[in-house]
Amino acid sequence: MIAVNNLSVQFTGTDLFDKVTFNIADHDRVGLVGKNGAGKSTLMKILCGWQQPETGSMVISSGQEVGYLPQEMVPDTTRTVIDEALTAFGRIDDLMALQQQLTDQIAERTDYESDDYTRLLNRHNEVTEQMVLLGADSRQENTEKVLLGLGFKHSDFSRPVAEFSGGWQMRVELAKLLLQQPDFLLLDEPTNHLDIESIQWLENFLQGYPGAVVLVSHDRTFLDNITKRTIEITAGRIYDYKCSYSQYVIQMQERRASQMAQLTAQQRQVAQIEAFIERFRYKATKSKQVQSRIKMLDKMEMVQIDEVSTENIHFQFQPAPHSGKIVVEAEHLGKAYGDLQVFDNVDFLLTAGKKVAFVGKNGEGKSTMAKIIVGDIKDYTGSFKLGAQVQVGYYAQNQAAMLDGEKTVFQTIDDIATGDIRPKIRNILGQFLFDSEDCEKKVKVLSGGEKARLALAKLLLTPSNLLVLDEPTNHLDMDSKDILKNALLQYTGTLIIVSHDRDFLDGLTEVLYEFRDGAVHEFKGDIYEFLDWREAENAKADARKVAAKPKGNEGGAPSQGRQAYEQSKDRERELRKLRNAVDNIEKEIARLEAAIAEKEAVLASGAAQDGDFYAQYQSLKDQLDQQMEAWEDATIAVDEFQQGIN
Repeated sequence: MIAVNNLSVQFTGTDLFDKVTFNIADHDRVGLVGKNGAGKSTLMKILCGWQQPETGSMVISSGQEVGYLPQEMVPDTTRTVIDEALTAFGRIDDLMALQQQLTDQIAERTDYESDDYTRLLNRHNEVTEQMVLLGADSRQENTEKVLLGLGFKHSDFSRPVAEFSGGWQMRVELAKLLLQQPDFLLLDEPTNHLDIESIQWLENFLQGYPGAVVLVSHDRTFLDNITKRTIEITAGRIYDYKCSYSQYVIQMQERRASQMAQLTAQQRQVAQIEAFIERFRYKATKSKQVQSRIKMLDKMEMVQIDEVSTENIHFQFQPAPHSGKIVVEAEHLGKAYGDLQVFDNVDFLLTAGKKVAFVGKNGEGKSTMAKIIVGDIKDYTGSFKLGAQVQVGYYAQNQAAMLDGEKTVFQTIDDIATGDIRPKIRNILGQFLFDSEDCEKKVKVLSGGEKARLALAKLLLTPSNLLVLDEPTNHLDMDSKDILKNALLQYTGTLIIVSHDRDFLDGLTEVLYEFRDGAVHEFKGDIYEFLDWREAENAKADARKVAAKPKGNEGGAPSQGRQAYEQSKDRERELRKLRNAVDNIEKEIARLEAAIAEKEAVLASGAAQDGDFYAQYQSLKDQLDQQMEAWEDATIAVDEFQQGIN
C-alpha cells in the first residue's frame, strides 16, 4: 500500500496540494484527472520518490517497489532493443549471481549435519524460488511478447535503441517497466507514442496486471477500459471516486450541483439569521436570542464550492472555399525509403466533403501518405494529383515542434495574418487561451499543450477546403479535444485525419483506410466497427495458424496446439463473464449514487420531508453498501482468475 498523509506542495505561490490524504491499495486501478497544470505529474513524481512534498508524508509498505514512466525522457544506451529490454531483469541477474555463490559454497562444505549447512541450503532454495517467481526461465520469451505487443517487429530487436525516434525509445522504456512488474506501476500519458493496436494490447496487459496501476491520460477510452477508481485534482484538493472516468464525469457534475444546492440553502439561512440579528439587535428582551444567533454564525462551517475553470479554447474553422468534386486521386501509388517499401500499388480517391481517417500501426505509412498529399514528399512511384481549386491546410505530427522558438506568440500569428484578420490577432489568440502577457512570450518557453494550441491557431487562419491533420490531439486535454472535434464536425470541407484516439475518431469519420503490410484497405464504418472487424480478422488468422500446425497424433485426438487454443478461448469466455459481472455491479453503484445525490440535494434545500423520504434515502444507502461489498467480491474473483491464468 501507498499511504499519503497531509501532503502539501506549492508552485509559484499557489497550492498544488493542500493537506491531501489518500491511499493506493495493492491492486487498485486509478486514473488521475484534472486540468493541465493541476498537479497530476507532480503527484506522480512524489509517489515514485522523484520529488519530495513540502509538508506531509508518503509511505510505501516495506518491500514494495514503485515503477514510473514520465511523459518524456531521453534514454542513454548503446544497447540493442532486445538487450535494453532485458535489463528489466536486473533482479534476476543479481539472484543468479547469488545462487552461483551459494552453490559454490555448498560444494565446498562437508559439514552436512550442521545448522550452518542447513541454513545455506535453505537460502539457496529461497533464491531459486524467487527466480522462478520472477520468471527467470521465460524472460526471453516474455520480453519478446511485450516488445511485439508494443509494436516492434522481430527485425527491430537487434537494432540499437539510438536508431529509433523518441517515441519508439519511450516504448522500450515502457516495455522495461512492464517486464519489471513493480508493485505500483505509475504511467504518465503512456499512449502518446502508441498506435491503436498497441494501445489495445497495453489495455489487455494492464487489465491482468498483478500489481496496482496509476494512470495519467487524456485518452477517455483508455481510462474507461482500465481504471476502476478516479482521483480528481482540483484547486489543491482531491476527490476520490470509486468508478471509471466516464462515470466520474457524471458523479462530479452531480457533486457540484449538490454543492451549489447546499450553498444556496446556507446563504438563505445566513440571510435569515442576519435579518433577525439586525431587527432585534437593540431590543433587551431579545438580547439572548441575538447573541445565540451571532455565535451560530461564528461557528457555521461555510459550504465550499470547487473552483471550476471556465477557460476553454473556442473556435470554428472558416467556411471552406469551393473545390472540384474530386479532391485527391492516386493510382498505383508507392513509396519506399531505401530497401523499405512502406506501401505500394495504392489506389485512392477522395471526393469533396468526405471525412476519412488513416489508421494502422505506426510505421505502416499513414504520415507518409499525408506528406505526399500535402506536397512534402514528391519522390514516389505511381501517380498522384489534387483536384481543381483544392487548398490544403496541414497539421503535421510534429507541428508544435516546427514553430520558431525565437518568435513571440503574437509574431507567430502576425506573420501569416492578412487583411481584416490582422487587427483581430489578440482576440484570436484569446480564443486559444493566450492572454496579453502570453502573447509576448517566446514560443520556446511554452508548454507542449500551449504549443499545440498555437499551432491550431495558425491552422485556423489559413482558409482551406482540405484539412490534413496528423495526430492533432497530442498534448491537448479532454475539454480541448472535445472542442476541436466539434469544430471538425462543423467543418464544411474535406477532412483526412491520422489519430490513435478512439474516442476522438468516434462519430467524426465515415470511412477508414487501414495501412497494413504495405497495402491500404478501405473500410466503410466507424472506428469501433473497424476495431471489431479487425479483431475478428486477427482471430481467424490465429485459428488458421493453429489449424496449419502438424497434428502430431493420427489417433484422432486434438493436437496440443488446438487444445491450447480451445482452452484459451474458454478462459477468455470465463474472464469476460467475470468482468461483465463487475461492470453490471458498477452500473448499479452509479445508479444508486446518482439517486442518493438527488436525495441529498433535496435535503440541502432545507425543505421539510416526510418519513417515507428518509426511509427511501436510508434504503438507497443500504443498497449501495451491499453493492460495494458485491463489487469487492467480484473484483477479487477477477484478480484471482487472472492470477490463475498467469
